Amino acid sequence: MRRRRIGGSGLEVSQIGLGTMSWAAGTDIDDATEQLTAFVDAGGTLVETAESYGDGAAQDMLGEVLATSVRREDVILAGRGGVPGGPLGDGAARGALLAGLDAVLDRLGTDHLDLWQLPGFDPLVPVEETLSAVQVAICSGRARYAGLVGPTGWQLATMVERGRVLGGLTVPVSAQVEYSLLCRDPETELLPAALYQQVGVLAWAPLGRGVLTGKYVDGTPADSRAASPDLAPYVEARRTERSGRIVHAVLTAADGLGTSPLSVALAWVRDQPGVSSAIVGARDAAQLTASMAADPLVLPAEIRAALDDVSDPV
Repeated sequence: MRRRRIGGSGLEVSQIGLGTMSWAAGTDIDDATEQLTAFVDAGGTLVETAESYGDGAAQDMLGEVLATSVRREDVILAGRGGVPGGPLGDGAARGALLAGLDAVLDRLGTDHLDLWQLPGFDPLVPVEETLSAVQVAICSGRARYAGLVGPTGWQLATMVERGRVLGGLTVPVSAQVEYSLLCRDPETELLPAALYQQVGVLAWAPLGRGVLTGKYVDGTPADSRAASPDLAPYVEARRTERSGRIVHAVLTAADGLGTSPLSVALAWVRDQPGVSSAIVGARDAAQLTASMAADPLVLPAEIRAALDDVSDPV
């Protein structure tokens, strides 16, 4: 699997990352082990996790797999943690952030995160205080780099500029946001800011929460996320009339290229300017293998233009 640097940093990751949101919520320890083993064997490195996944159970599971089946040094761990709901109120204070980081490290059974992702943006806590937590984490060896989750363009720019004043260690190198043919909101403000500031974008839900694979064209499969009471609202938010037109275009492109709609949708996001990695989730190793098969695909310019046109939010 090909690799890219995250923004202007020296951190290099696989251009397709593995998300663990489904772990402990439909993916058991055996499936998780098989997934991560297959991912690493294929050259994948970036593994994304959060304390909210399975109320921490996903991180416990990932820690177990790293302790028994996959070497810690073979993966780039991108993790986030904090008080429930993210750093709101005192959650963005230095003490709360560092306590959340320590809890994540304990769950994962490791002494550091390769990329510590700070969730949220708290206007009640000085930016300098939040960034000072990053400095402490990096200087103490608990994190190698830091990034942001879900920032707006102005929030990202503020964190980067303040970080440069405080010193290079505190400058965020990444921004993780939802980005797909069904969700192009980041293009309005965040992506231009990230490109200007040399911050790499980590795109989550690049398959439109599964909708872009075409699996829901004829209904709701019994084993799909949309059939799960817990995850159905997550998927249904992307099943709209507009989505139907975009999915049809993806299916047409896939048929013309002799590939899968999954590969087309994933390749579109992965090769957008500023994107360092597209993070996919999978229920089992077979689903993950299908995503990794998209790695060699480069969309022809005319197909990319057609997909741009049909998915244009305007």
